[in-house]
This record gives sequence, structure tokens and C-alpha cells, in this order.
Amino acid sequence: MTHINILVVDDDPEIRDVLHIYLRNEGYHVLEAEDGVQALEILQQEKINLIILDVMMPNLDGIKACLRIREESDIPIIMLSAKEEPLDKITGLSTGADDYVTKPFNSLELIARVKAQLRRQQFSTSSHTSDPSEIVIDDLVINKNQHTITLQGKDISLTPIEFSILVLLATYRGQVFNIDNIYQKVWKDQTAFYSENTVMVHIRNIREKIEIKPREPQYIKTVWGVGYKIDK
Repeated sequence: MTHINILVVDDDPEIRDVLHIYLRNEGYHVLEAEDGVQALEILQQEKINLIILDVMMPNLDGIKACLRIREESDIPIIMLSAKEEPLDKITGLSTGADDYVTKPFNSLELIARVKAQLRRQQFSTSSHTSDPSEIVIDDLVINKNQHTITLQGKDISLTPIEFSILVLLATYRGQVFNIDNIYQKVWKDQTAFYSENTVMVHIRNIREKIEIKPREPQYIKTVWGVGYKIDK
């Protein structure tokens, strides 16, 4: 049986211990790091399936560590922080994190989010290897098999969540998806706790990367009071 390796990065040993116990009880193999520097070293040596990453840490904080990780990997990242202001959450997600959980957290809720991210990653991998087709929308080319995006011939880097949202909207062009629809279909979870801001921030991040004028989007359109769509 293949181990699912989860890296817990937090400078508080008590939080690492609690998460280690809960994750191990779910059958996951847990590795620990006390700061971003140590986390990057572990990532060079071990195959990690998911990272739980604290924001406030010495040496290399979670924001900077997330940016460094995203330069080389699209591994799912759940950011952990005592900061719960919307701007803090937006900052965390904008660095490439897939989810954001505030402290003090409910351990069962966090485990639910971990499972949702792992399910989404598994679905994304299996669907993209079985479907080699491309989706072409004007100058935007989405290759579901190779998990790549090009815009006017230039490579565009999206996080796994961003890619899944774009594929969803591009596959069902003309159909409007509200925030609940997007969350359920992309995160592959009907019941997990989430914030409306989470989906909205990911949409904003995609637009910043694929739209020439993000405030006047060519691809992802807002249907006010309903949701989002890509026109046929």
C-alpha cells in the first residue's frame, strides 16, 4: 500500500503533535518541520502529497515558503494562520495556497479539508491522464492531459485548484456555475467547511494570469448575483 505523506510545518511543537496524532489516526504518514527552511529541505528528499503550512514562523515564514514551493511544485498546500482577516486570507491564497484555515482550528474540520484536497488531487491526476484532449478558446489553450495552459503561445502557470476551476468552466462553456457548484465539483466535497472568499480569490488569481485586462475579462465572465461562466 502506498503511503500518503503529509508534511506539517509549524514552529509550535504542540500543534505539530496534535496534527500528527489526528493525521496518523487517518492512516497518513506524517513528516514535520519547524520552519520553511526545514520544509524545503524535506521536500528535496521526500515525496510529499500535501503540506499543512503555518504562516508565522522564524527563518522562513509560510508566505515566502509557499512562493518558493510554487516555483517548482503544484503540491496541495493548506495554509494555517492565527490571522483571520479577509485580507490575510486573500494574501495566503494569492501566494498559491489551495486552502486557508485559521487558528484555533477544529481538528476534524482540518482533516476534512485535507481529505478534500487529496481527493481533488487524485481526481485531477486520473482525469488528466485519461483525457488527452485540448480545449481551445481563442488564444487560450488548455491541455488536460499534460496539465498545461498556454496563452498566445506563452506558458501560464496555474495552481492545481486554479487549473481545475478553469477546466470546469471551459469544459461546460456557456453554463453558469455558482460558488457552491464550483466548490463541490473542484474540491470533490459536498460537506467540507469553506469560505465564499476562497473560491472568489481563486477566480481572481486565474484572471490575473490569463486576462489582459482582469477587470474586463475576456474569458471568465461574472454573471452578477449568479456565478461565473466562460461564453460559448
